[in-house]
Amino acid sequence: MGGSIHSHRYQAFLKRLRQAREEANLTQVEVAKKLNQPQSYVLRCESEERRVDVVELTDFAVIYQKPLDFFVDFKIDPENTSEKP
Repeated sequence: MGGSIHSHRYQAFLKRLRQAREEANLTQVEVAKKLNQPQSYVLRCESEERRVDVVELTDFAVIYQKPLDFFVDFKIDPENTSEKP
């Protein structure tokens, strides 16, 4: 499984994470306050410096009022991944 934080699939996830925040009309500071985290936490999550786990993603999804599948592309392209069936 492609676990690199720089993978194409993770880049697509990060784009959706930022998009969800923008669609919710929230700043990184506002999100950080809702999470009881510093603004730098949200910045690191959105900019590849910190990998987001499923529990954290659930927190973001609740704040942004998005379903979890909004953030993840379930279509796996065999040419762009090292996953095997």
